[in-house]
Amino acid sequence: GAKLGFGPAIEMGFYYDFLVDNPFTPDDLEKIEEEMKRIVDEDIPIVYETLDQQACIARLNGLGEQLKVDHVPLMEDEVYGFYSHGGFTDLCAGPHLPSTGRMKYFKLLSTGGAYWKGDERNAMLQRIYGTAFFNKKDLKKHLKYLEEVKKRDHRIVGKELGLFAMFEEGGAGMPIYLPKGAMIRRLLLEFEEAEHLRRGYEILSTPHVFPATLWETSGHLENYRENMYLFEIDEKQYGIKPMNCPGHILVYKNNLRSYRDLPVRYFEFGQVYRYERSGALTGLARVRSFTIDDGHIFCTPDQMVDELAGVIDFCQYLWKTLGFETHAKLATRPEKALGDTKQWDFAIEQLKAAASRMNVEYEIDVGGGAFYGPKIDLFIKDAFRRDWQGSTIQLDFNLPERFDLQYVDENGERVRPVMIHRAVMGSFERFFGVYIEHTGGDFPLWLAPEQTRILPITDRAIEYGESILKQLKDAGVRGTIDRRSEKIGYKIREGELQKVPYLLIVGDKEVTDGTVAVRVRREGDKGVMELDEFIDSIRDDMKIPTSADSQT
Repeated sequence: GAKLGFGPAIEMGFYYDFLVDNPFTPDDLEKIEEEMKRIVDEDIPIVYETLDQQACIARLNGLGEQLKVDHVPLMEDEVYGFYSHGGFTDLCAGPHLPSTGRMKYFKLLSTGGAYWKGDERNAMLQRIYGTAFFNKKDLKKHLKYLEEVKKRDHRIVGKELGLFAMFEEGGAGMPIYLPKGAMIRRLLLEFEEAEHLRRGYEILSTPHVFPATLWETSGHLENYRENMYLFEIDEKQYGIKPMNCPGHILVYKNNLRSYRDLPVRYFEFGQVYRYERSGALTGLARVRSFTIDDGHIFCTPDQMVDELAGVIDFCQYLWKTLGFETHAKLATRPEKALGDTKQWDFAIEQLKAAASRMNVEYEIDVGGGAFYGPKIDLFIKDAFRRDWQGSTIQLDFNLPERFDLQYVDENGERVRPVMIHRAVMGSFERFFGVYIEHTGGDFPLWLAPEQTRILPITDRAIEYGESILKQLKDAGVRGTIDRRSEKIGYKIREGELQKVPYLLIVGDKEVTDGTVAVRVRREGDKGVMELDEFIDSIRDDMKIPTSADSQT
């Protein structure tokens, strides 16, 4: 009775969507796997045929596949491919293997809900994910890899370590940072803010809401409306900001500038809001409320390549410091875009020149640019060798035109500046989710929300532990004390599970001698130290890194 949706190959395997009366269960997946094995053992030939649209729709009607019947008119193909094995037939672009016997090494992995065509107004389908390999060894290796990925899922680790939470009453896609997560967030933003100031940026703070007329001028209402939250106040329409560009433009327009004043570099940690379908929301990876480390540079055409190269250098420094490899894509004009093609071609050449200067190799992402300009995207590769969107650097000749931005050139003429949009870390929420999985929650000391935990062996040592905690805080070391009346072995295990870098164990001997017994995460016991000696030993690792300390 299942009706077929779509079932494409994806990077790590495949999935298929089905319309069924009840959601699939793990027991169902086992039964389906057994049927798949039977079909493989029979080694049934796979037969291909093509039909025109009328015959295609008739075939699908005969099969009772209404979802596909409704979709065929949207495909606008001249011929439609069907593949069959035994009594099963499906509309599919292909290609396929010659017979089912070639498909021996597979595994169904999980199931979940997915709206038909990703639209929450459509029926909820049930999606089954799977993977397949040419040999048993590779399948086994991949399944082990997936188990490791699952253990590091940022939603699981975030809950275990108390980093962030999603509350139903707080709204879908609206993450709330818990104290430990908020501390990491603050430290990362402090690190990045200091680097912005060092590189000549000025900090801004702009409202969360602007009149719709501003979004109309910027082109967002025309090109981005479906992702915006719009509402009325006093019969006037407003939009909650999905981007920070218009606010920064207003600041630039506040004064008429000379060419001697350029470049102007603005930056803010801007909280933005974008509508995402509820079925697409995924932990921190896809949310409706997030923070962008948003910056805009206003410069002369002669300064353009220098500024683009400087942004690339900034982005590469940040990702290297956080332990990531990067690779680049250059995204060209999309179908829906502002401005003429000559401007776009010129802008693309400037991006290429900056990439060449910084020795950055890139792939071409055809049609992947923003609606107002082409861009270079830096992708980061995590510990599992997965790629994630990182930095984005966008060149824009259109918004300066639409907002009538000007500066006075060396001839006293009023001319247009060039605008560079750039986000170094991008969405902080998405990055934080990736970083949690990259590190498994085992953060470097400078980012650890709890750098030390004091573990009194007995209640008699608690008072001494409290005095140690005060000294640590006075020295700028983040710490806590475990006052519970639990056995020391239990306390140590809890500290290890919470990934605390340093456990300081104190008992009667340490109280008498005025020392601490140090246990280092992943290394074990390091012996007894004076507290000052311990603080001195970790001081360098505690510092927030800066490019001023680097040879890069």
